Amino acid sequence: MSDSVAALRKGVGDDLRDLAEQHYKHESVFLPVPQPPVYTSPSPSPASILEQEDRDRLQSAAGKVSRYASIGSLLGLGLGVALAFRIRKNRLAYFTAFRAIERPEAVVFPGGRTEKIPDITPLLKPTTPGDIVTYTFFSIAGIFLGGETGLLVGSAAASRTITSDPASRRRIETAFRKFKADALRRQADELDGGEGSLFS
Repeated sequence: MSDSVAALRKGVGDDLRDLAEQHYKHESVFLPVPQPPVYTSPSPSPASILEQEDRDRLQSAAGKVSRYASIGSLLGLGLGVALAFRIRKNRLAYFTAFRAIERPEAVVFPGGRTEKIPDITPLLKPTTPGDIVTYTFFSIAGIFLGGETGLLVGSAAASRTITSDPASRRRIETAFRKFKADALRRQADELDGGEGSLFS
């Protein structure tokens, strides 16, 4: 359910925030102490490639993605409620006008046969279940459309934040590729080890 809502979905913003937090942990855990020379060592952590300025850019970019998605969802919700209110108001006005006008009650055919015209006024009256369905539908549609629009705008703003400095962009792109590769390797190791559930 959370994947259907842009404001709650885990995406690029969360990956950027995780990369920035990994840089923070790397800087706070690994102190600059002298190390003896070694000839074989594992590949450096993706966070070790970044500088403090890069971490600040990542945090700012991740914040923009989530902030724009949240704002878009709220605006979409407000717009959906406003549209639902307007539709209900128009339906009520139409029902009031229809009930006030004079309507024929029967039709007389040339042969003298008379057919009574059924009164459809009760069918046009707004009902509470109908109002609930209207508000629910337009609210959900507004949240979805507004959230997706906000997510697109936030992603564009985050991209501009990261790409504003070419040197920082290269470091972030390199670290992000290594970060995603490490995440995929961990997932592969978990699958090979039979950890976790595939259908939960």
